[in-house]
Amino acid sequence: MAALEPEVLCPAAAPDLEWFENAEETQAPQIELVETTSAQASVNPSEHFCPRDCTVPVVFPGPVNQEGCCRFTCELLKHIMYQRQQLPLPYEQLKHFYWKPSPQAEDVVRKKPWTAAEASSRKCQQTLVELESVFSHLESLFARTLVPRVLILLGGSAVSPKEFYELDLSRLVSDNMEQSLNTAACLRHLFRAIFVADVFSELQTPPLMGTIIMALGHRDCGEDWFRPKLNYRVPSRGHKLTVTLSCGRPLIPTTVWEDYIWYQAPVTLKGFY
Repeated sequence: MAALEPEVLCPAAAPDLEWFENAEETQAPQIELVETTSAQASVNPSEHFCPRDCTVPVVFPGPVNQEGCCRFTCELLKHIMYQRQQLPLPYEQLKHFYWKPSPQAEDVVRKKPWTAAEASSRKCQQTLVELESVFSHLESLFARTLVPRVLILLGGSAVSPKEFYELDLSRLVSDNMEQSLNTAACLRHLFRAIFVADVFSELQTPPLMGTIIMALGHRDCGEDWFRPKLNYRVPSRGHKLTVTLSCGRPLIPTTVWEDYIWYQAPVTLKGFY
């Protein structure tokens, strides 16, 4: 039976998903995600999409593990940086075309003036190295603690960004057992919802901006790379997109998050053309 698209608040045509359909499948044994049919939310045609505040809810039919939650975070970060023109190509293509050269090649480059192409390649390599570092430490953080919320902040500062993207994982029931949903299938489900919502099309072309990553984690998780921000308050200004993930199960009591604090990545990701 053909499955309909997940319910979203901002409908629009969905772009081609071929680039993501070829993503590497998770090798751990997992249950395949089966999308259930759902009716599209009724929308008043007189209402226009407001680019300053949009919510995309995605419901999975079962629990996901911490590894899956980390993948959602990393892939959303890649997608936002590309869609907001902080990366000239999707991350995987950049990684393919601009893989870091050998140390010997680096030495040769340093001994002569850089051409424009070499300078661009060097900027790309630096950004890729920083992104890989963030992904690696996010994986470590998710292994140490539940992470109910992640913020991706573009431009400005951590307290007053120009653009504010939130991934809300607090409604998911994390399950590290083998009977968790297939991560690759969940990613397709998630990005189909984002594409249908078409949340980026009406935003103006941005300048190059810094990207800051904030994550909510337990205060006693022992994290030593992300910097704890005890008094941090979630921004109330700037364009906001919230992606909420849930699995149709009872919510985790809010009291569980009382001992959680915000952590900030110590690097600001810099976009390039």
